[in-house]
Amino acid sequence: MTFVLLAEQILNGVQFGIMLFLMAAGLTLIFGVMGLINLAHGSLYMIGAFAAAAVAGMTGSFIMALLAALIASAAAGALVELLVIRRLYNKDHLDQVLATFALILIFSEGTRWVFGSFPLFLDIPASLSGPMTLPGGIQYPLYRLVLIGAGLSVALGLGLMITKTRIGIQIRAGKNDREMIAALGINISGLYTLIFSLGAALAGLAGALVGAIQSVQVGMGEPVLILAFVVIVIGGIGSIKGALIGALLVGLTDTLGGIFLPELLKFVTDPSTATSIGSSLSSMAIYILMGAILIWRPTGLFGTKL
Repeated sequence: MTFVLLAEQILNGVQFGIMLFLMAAGLTLIFGVMGLINLAHGSLYMIGAFAAAAVAGMTGSFIMALLAALIASAAAGALVELLVIRRLYNKDHLDQVLATFALILIFSEGTRWVFGSFPLFLDIPASLSGPMTLPGGIQYPLYRLVLIGAGLSVALGLGLMITKTRIGIQIRAGKNDREMIAALGINISGLYTLIFSLGAALAGLAGALVGAIQSVQVGMGEPVLILAFVVIVIGGIGSIKGALIGALLVGLTDTLGGIFLPELLKFVTDPSTATSIGSSLSSMAIYILMGAILIWRPTGLFGTKL
């Protein structure tokens, strides 16, 4: 394998990890602060992608498409929190799982009813299309580099919000002792709605950004949701830094595992068998990584014991 190919695959893994971070960041906030298991988070990712594709088709503007994704997913998140989620905070986790699983079915069928069963396509803006030459002669798509930069900017903004702002103090306090901050006069219901909407907006943004490099279709959020849960388990529930590190680990493991494992197996078996077994093992690699980290640190890399 050449240096250029290796560098390109590492960048692919980083870009995949950054998109997982946008999903996992909202999920870890919701789970860490509210103690809520939200299986419908992937549906908010799908809503953002469909809203972006629809608005881009009508206006031809990628910026308007991103704004539409943020607004649509945040509004859907606020509506879900007010009508459904608010009744689940004091319920058992099984009730939360069943209710949010029902939301997956509702959103999937509703999206199919509005947009149809055929996938939509969101074009990369002309200004961001084509490759960019990096040091070492690496040719890499400009749009994917922009995705990496956008994701890292969001991570920085979230970190500053959590650590430097008043709302961040309230979020951290709500994570540790929600009864106390309610007794101090903080509107805990409004805070929960804000957190849920913020998490939904991040998921919708991820869906819109990824929608330009893959088709937008019903059910696209569920596979990403599974990986997002793996990310927050690896990074530690409630930790934004953990979500970022965990997402990068998962992205790099998934991408590089699919390349190196088949190559390594070629030394012990024929190429066709090596490719087949290597592909199977690479899909298992992230779960092996999760298991190894949990054996070492049961709370995740940056999680804390309650």
